[in-house]
Amino acid sequence: MVAVLVSSWPSTTPAPRFVLASPTVAAPTSTVSPWPSPSARLTSSGDPSPTSSLRVPEPTSVPGATQQGRRPPVVNNGPRTGNLVALTFDADMTVSMKASLDSGRVKSYANLRILDQLERERVPATFFLTGMWVERYPQVTRRIARNERFELANHTYGHESFVDSCYGLPRIASSKMTSDVDKTFKIISRYGGRQTRFFRFPGLCHDRAALDALAPLGVTVVDGDVVSGDPFAKRWQPIVKAVLSNVRPGSVIILHVTEANAPMTDDALPHILAGLRERGLQPAMLSEVLATR
Repeated sequence: MVAVLVSSWPSTTPAPRFVLASPTVAAPTSTVSPWPSPSARLTSSGDPSPTSSLRVPEPTSVPGATQQGRRPPVVNNGPRTGNLVALTFDADMTVSMKASLDSGRVKSYANLRILDQLERERVPATFFLTGMWVERYPQVTRRIARNERFELANHTYGHESFVDSCYGLPRIASSKMTSDVDKTFKIISRYGGRQTRFFRFPGLCHDRAALDALAPLGVTVVDGDVVSGDPFAKRWQPIVKAVLSNVRPGSVIILHVTEANAPMTDDALPHILAGLRERGLQPAMLSEVLATR
């Protein structure tokens, strides 16, 4: 793996708005400098066991919360002013991925080298977690939740598609869509930390019916405007090029923390961070980029 870049970032204040998207979407080395601590309120964190005393935030108290009963907004990016960008990492887990772990064919779908880099450089990030991934990696989830620079968001329970055709993913029954997402929020909420009501569809695939299924939950759907292409990439260079060629102020960058399915992401990350700094862009939590809190 490549050496980790360590850098400092300028501070800025995001504009109080976010940009709506359409409802369908088919190694350098330097010295560590302190990262400014985020100011958003933390919920309780700690042991997510059933016997723990945990304060789960009400939906209206966290970033991304919207009015229940209405079709949720879909966002691609934040304001194009300023210099903030969001690094988001999807933590996928499907039934077949779990079977690969159980059989020993795959060693890990949790890339701890990415967490090491983000923590060492004090880089804010937002993690879109599947419930099945959280259940498989409770200690890693706890590690994410305990970091004040990391936000936790929802990526369904088992990474099933909410439309008929989406990159070969299995289709979830329409009657189960709402409960699947609600269940995942409940699983994630046990870990405390920076809880959100942000949600991302697997494959970014959704239609009107899928959005309507989320209306009772009061969420914000987050797609993204910079697709890194890191899943199954064989080299890190194309990932870096895909990000740095398309990133702009307010961008939401989509990466993965799933190791075996995205083995080059940790190699690409230091080069992405270096490129962002060269462009005067500062990573921030998704809530800061969208300015929803």
